[in-house]
Amino acid sequence: MLGVSARRTTLLSYSRQCLPRPARLYSTPTKTANAPASAFAQVPLPHPDYPSLLAQREVSANHLVDMNGFLRRRMPYTILPTPLPDDRGSALNSFYFTDSPTQDQLAVMDACLHNLYDVPRAKQIFEQFRTSKSCEPLLESRIYNSFLEAYIYMAFVKEPEDRNLWVEDACHLYHLMEKGTDRVHPTASTYAIMLLAWKRFNPDSDTPVHLSELPNPTTLLSNLVERDISPTAVVADRVLASSEEASDIIKLLSKSAVDLNHPRVLAELGQAEFLGSHVPDPLEGVPEVKPVVRLATPSEEILDENGNVIPVQSQEEVPFNLNNLRSHLAQVTLARRILPEDLASRQKLLEESVYDVAVERLRHEAKLFDELGLGNRELHHADLQKWMWNWHQKLKTRLEAEIQDIVIAEAKTSRNTQVQRMGPFLSLVKPEKLSLITILEIMRLQGSGGVSDGMKTARALLTVGRAVENEYKAEMCKRNHIAIPSHARPSEFTGYFTGLGYKDLHARRMTAAKYMEDSEEWTSAWTQVLRVRVGSILVDCLMDSATIERTAIDKRTNEEIKENQPAFYHAYEYVRGQKLGVIRLNPVVSERIAKDGLRETLHPRHLPMLIKPKPWLSHDQGGYLYNRSAAMRFKDCQEQQSYLEHATALGNVELVYAGLDVLGSTPWKINRNIFDIVLQVWNSGERLCKIPPAVYDKPEPEKPPNMNTDIKAKSVYGTRLKAFMQDKANNHSDRCSVNYKIEIARAFLGDTMYLPHNLDFRGRAYPIPPHFNHIGDDLSRGLLMFGEAQPLGEQGLRWLKIHLANLYGFDKGNFDERVKFVMDHIEDVYDSAEKPLDGNRWWVKADDPWQCLATCMELRAALESGDPHTYMSSLPVHQDGTCNGLQHYAALGGDVKGAAQVNLSVTDRPSDVYTYVANMVEKVIEEDLKNGDRYAAMVSGRVSRKVVKQTVMTTVYGVTYIGAREQIERQLRDRKDIPEEECWGASAYLAKRVLACIGDLFSGAKAIQTWLNLCARLISKSIPAERIPDALQAPKGSKRVAHSLPKNRIRKEQMSSVVWTTPLGLPIVQPYRKTKRKQVMTAIQSVFISDPNAPAEVNAVKQASAFPPNFIHSLDATHMMLTALECRTQGLTFASVHDSYWTHASSINKMSEIIRDTFIALHSSDVLEKLATEFRTRYASHKIPLTSFRSGQLLKNLQAAGVRIVASSEQADALRQGGFSSFDDIMDISDEEAGSIAQISKNPETEALQPTQNEVPEPTQTETPKPKTGKRGRPIKKVIVIEGAEKDVSAAGEHEVDDDCADEDDVDSILAGKFVDLSAVLPPLPKKGDFDVETIKKSQYFFS
Repeated sequence: MLGVSARRTTLLSYSRQCLPRPARLYSTPTKTANAPASAFAQVPLPHPDYPSLLAQREVSANHLVDMNGFLRRRMPYTILPTPLPDDRGSALNSFYFTDSPTQDQLAVMDACLHNLYDVPRAKQIFEQFRTSKSCEPLLESRIYNSFLEAYIYMAFVKEPEDRNLWVEDACHLYHLMEKGTDRVHPTASTYAIMLLAWKRFNPDSDTPVHLSELPNPTTLLSNLVERDISPTAVVADRVLASSEEASDIIKLLSKSAVDLNHPRVLAELGQAEFLGSHVPDPLEGVPEVKPVVRLATPSEEILDENGNVIPVQSQEEVPFNLNNLRSHLAQVTLARRILPEDLASRQKLLEESVYDVAVERLRHEAKLFDELGLGNRELHHADLQKWMWNWHQKLKTRLEAEIQDIVIAEAKTSRNTQVQRMGPFLSLVKPEKLSLITILEIMRLQGSGGVSDGMKTARALLTVGRAVENEYKAEMCKRNHIAIPSHARPSEFTGYFTGLGYKDLHARRMTAAKYMEDSEEWTSAWTQVLRVRVGSILVDCLMDSATIERTAIDKRTNEEIKENQPAFYHAYEYVRGQKLGVIRLNPVVSERIAKDGLRETLHPRHLPMLIKPKPWLSHDQGGYLYNRSAAMRFKDCQEQQSYLEHATALGNVELVYAGLDVLGSTPWKINRNIFDIVLQVWNSGERLCKIPPAVYDKPEPEKPPNMNTDIKAKSVYGTRLKAFMQDKANNHSDRCSVNYKIEIARAFLGDTMYLPHNLDFRGRAYPIPPHFNHIGDDLSRGLLMFGEAQPLGEQGLRWLKIHLANLYGFDKGNFDERVKFVMDHIEDVYDSAEKPLDGNRWWVKADDPWQCLATCMELRAALESGDPHTYMSSLPVHQDGTCNGLQHYAALGGDVKGAAQVNLSVTDRPSDVYTYVANMVEKVIEEDLKNGDRYAAMVSGRVSRKVVKQTVMTTVYGVTYIGAREQIERQLRDRKDIPEEECWGASAYLAKRVLACIGDLFSGAKAIQTWLNLCARLISKSIPAERIPDALQAPKGSKRVAHSLPKNRIRKEQMSSVVWTTPLGLPIVQPYRKTKRKQVMTAIQSVFISDPNAPAEVNAVKQASAFPPNFIHSLDATHMMLTALECRTQGLTFASVHDSYWTHASSINKMSEIIRDTFIALHSSDVLEKLATEFRTRYASHKIPLTSFRSGQLLKNLQAAGVRIVASSEQADALRQGGFSSFDDIMDISDEEAGSIAQISKNPETEALQPTQNEVPEPTQTETPKPKTGKRGRPIKKVIVIEGAEKDVSAAGEHEVDDDCADEDDVDSILAGKFVDLSAVLPPLPKKGDFDVETIKKSQYFFS
């Protein structure tokens, strides 16, 4: 058995620069199967209720058994309370969903503490939080430690004359922590700070403070030992800034350990001092460099019998070094969990000095330009780099003055003033960096958001503000020299799906996450409003400062005229009838961006990494080393973030993080052969294979001669001219986009690189670098190859040929026909590979030309290598699903007919659902032709597979008629054989026909869609039972009739989003709520932004329509993650683009087997039954007001789905007499069985739910009045709404009307106060068909 002391681990150290040694990155063993349980005693382990078969085996003999057992286990749910409306509050709600004002105050507190900017103000806010108690859960130990540290530094550095007061404050706060008064307890950092305080302010120091409350080292050591905190962790804490301080504190603690008779502590401190003085060999196999030494000073003088000092022979010693100790300590603390010592220093430099490097580069190029440009008129046309350097110089000076003015102005105002101060936030980052951040972010946003030659103002301000926040947090991370964890592959890996393997994953992640958190200083997140305000100041200064000189020739005098113009200007444009503020670039700047290099505008968080990404440790710890990234792309939804945080804490999402780590650790490299061709085409300026031309090459439409007399001709010309101008603007944006890709590819030539991944809210994985990745277009994919090569083998060579046929577009023949297609065109393949631009350009006609060219070159190289089977290939080969969403629907519903259309069944050749639908549509068009339909005549014979493909594909994802029409219109425009002005009408005609044909073909999918839609609609109408009494309480002073229902209040309480859990444990929260925007006044314009911290009631229509596609997306994401984990287990390289899975050609057969096994395992686990069970568990206490069922269509849908409501005869009679006989269709009358309908008390003073005569009251319910309290028994805060204090703009969403709420204000009192349990009206599952999912094993075209 491997003992704990024998385990070795390596750790990232930044004390030296060295090249990476990949062999060491995976060298650390983990816990062996028979290791003692005590090794994991310090980490709480999740879910001990795994099936016994998962925990009994040391190494799984069959991965499928483990996976099936894991997927069929009892699902661990993450359940949080439903958010409260914005006019209600509770301590529990504040803990899970921090409101914007509180978050703003936390951010102010953080900014004021930074560099001791305004500690008194931070203290004032902190004390308000402490005493209010409602913010109690928000105040963690790291915040208390930040204040302790600030108080000590104020006493020692900033205000030494008031040190008595500051030290007294620190002592008071420390004693509060020791007593646990605020439910916050000391940590290692706490004791390190207080020891530092004793060292600086003890009675014998140079700056004494005579306070009896100041704890001495003996007291501190006694307390920390009692709390089982390691003295070594205290000594190595980040608070101790110098090695001398740490060394002195070791001596203080050692003396106290002797006084307290703690030999173990004394030994530990001695070991810490030895480790701190030990300089490890930095490079294995290289002779050791003699360390710097100094003369050791004897601890005491030795005297002879006459009292003379005996000379002691000088000894050399290695000075104590705090970094050494921290490095060693991390190795001990994170044994088995935190790995490498040798991450590439280039990645560190790339992230930590990006803005410094940008400044130096701009300065150098500007200087070089000045030297070379003398006497050369061409060079006097300033390039982008020189402009940016000049802007930076001006903006830096402007910001220094502006920030100083703001700070001075704010210093004159009272601290009690409620106006948000910007000085603390603008002072977090130096003006030089603020200048660069503003310029680079604005340049990067050019052409974004559908705005040609510019960007939306709101987006620009938010982006700049967020970039400042990210840079501040990155600086904090760098400052603390934190060891970076990396990927661990245990030496005795038991698999991801075994109980032991899962627990080990959780233990490793929790230990690493705790280490990272303890090592970092506390920082607070910013709100959207704060980001906009910071961004607006910076962007406003940029627009004032940045100018360019433009020259032109006066046509009359032929003189050269010069004029200074703004580089950026603000304007408005109308989009869909709404006035939109935009920031535009001067046309000259915009043109330069398309021509000049764009390296300066690329931040490292937009680039691939040079080393394996940091493994995901929590919701915001992973990916890049310093630039903080979120594991999930939250869609303006705080609820999503809270769910992920708590699922992480519970250990429910270990395999999701493990899957992201697998995807991020796939190595990539640039395909140099393709890059050279792309660069040649780019520099030539010609249009080729989606590379746009340097100058737009399409002719402008000619004006018809009868334009002024013929209205129709004028209209047609206007339509064509508008399309031409849009295409011209798009060409410019595309040119900039391709420029980014080429620049990044050029920068990484010859390097192995990695793409850190994160998730969208459905669980789908995406690379974080946005500009250049394998999920990008054909050009990006063609430029990328795997970083590792594998021998082709016989099967690999065959798959390489099949892959080439697929890329060319010949993907509907069987595999033998595809191989034959390639061999028939082998001369074209060779010609393409050898003369890509000068030959016959066969590859250009392919569906994916750049990937086709890369495969042609790879195939030729293999065939010419002499032995193709041993050729080392790095080219990714794809296996794509056939309309993957429909595949999941067919498997869920057991739909035999649908399964045959999407290749789940066994066939001799692949089915092509797109061609099948296109043929169905053509038959319908033939019938319409007989009736003389003009659009039928226009599109007849033109409905190809490509025209209908996107619509068929997105049907399962809830595409609407409008969406389908837009998709088909794009395809018709691309065909160029239908007049531009007729495309809209033709697409409207075709969209109706296509959707009708799809509905007939996939009836099984339609039934499941309807079930999912109904469930979501009911959930979004529900209210937690505990919220109903508060919702029905009459406002003070209200004179409403006793029996009337406060409908607006009930509607406001409908806050329940649809939440479900994927088979891997990831909680999915739909973010769709009624839009509520805040108006923020800025110097540039009034900006409207959504506030994710102020949730409004849910948008029931959007929740219902989006649930079916989102649920299917979460399933295909789960399938991909399962496949990624299983490929890693079996040693395969893996990458994915949603439902397209990539690996080496030689591994395709193995991956194909894994894809089928994981799909079968997923759909053998009763996915829909588990979902229904989760809904009944998660929403067990939720009730729906009967007023929500007034829509006749909803009642019909519920009846069709088989929903029945049990009611007493008295309730049924009352409903009929009130004119609501429509309820009869779904109502069962019974006076014996417990009813589904609950009656709310008509007495406004009574806050309890009154059960029907057949219901038994719950013990917790009472009919006596009681004070209104929150979840923890605390009184709910009274919220006063001041009209006009804050301008909110609310909307239900474009064209979305909730029929269930129509005319609700006219509701009869019969329905008022009546509620039905949500679980009683959830529809039963649709009947499952006869398709056996095991059949997929024999389907060779399932993924192909």
